[in-house]
Amino acid sequence: MGVAIRRAGEDDREAVTRLLDEAFQNDPVSSWIFPDAEHRRRTHPLLMGAFVDGVLAEGYVDVTEDGSACALWLSIPAEPAGEDDEDVPAQLREEIDPENERVELIGRLTAGIHPEGHAHEYLWMIAVAPGRQGEGLGSALVQHVLDRCDGEGVAAYLEASSARSRGLYERLGFEFMGSALELPDGPPMWPMWRKPLTESLGGGAGS
Repeated sequence: MGVAIRRAGEDDREAVTRLLDEAFQNDPVSSWIFPDAEHRRRTHPLLMGAFVDGVLAEGYVDVTEDGSACALWLSIPAEPAGEDDEDVPAQLREEIDPENERVELIGRLTAGIHPEGHAHEYLWMIAVAPGRQGEGLGSALVQHVLDRCDGEGVAAYLEASSARSRGLYERLGFEFMGSALELPDGPPMWPMWRKPLTESLGGGAGS
């Protein structure tokens, strides 16, 4: 039986934010950004809400019909539209946790490894409710976009934040790009690229 997926709207903001917060509270990268557990419980939802706001404005959010899983995507053009004067990492830090430099640093580090020169769909985050993990909901959400990527000849990109998620993405056709992002005194993140099935061998970033 297939998984029903729909495009989220502003009315879904709070539910998606809550879902991301629950799914990523103990994620290695979230724990690195907010090392103190009590501080993380208070502040992590604010960061997730800011991510949702940004993606709703600039990209799109897919959710399962029952609201148990969500995926945040950005469509990245081959060439940037122009210089952006906004310093988003610094703004996030100022708005979310001004004394915490890691809120800003994670944005700068991931931006620094992001592939350029190829149009692609960027999987910013994906979350499945803790009680629903292992049912294939995350795979269904990702495959939903990958099918479109294959039809349009567009690549996809993400950064895996755990060894477990890296394995999931490899099963969906993503390949590790060869150099992990080592967070200072923190866990690794694995940049991964997936060529569209319609693309000839030898093309695409990370090949």
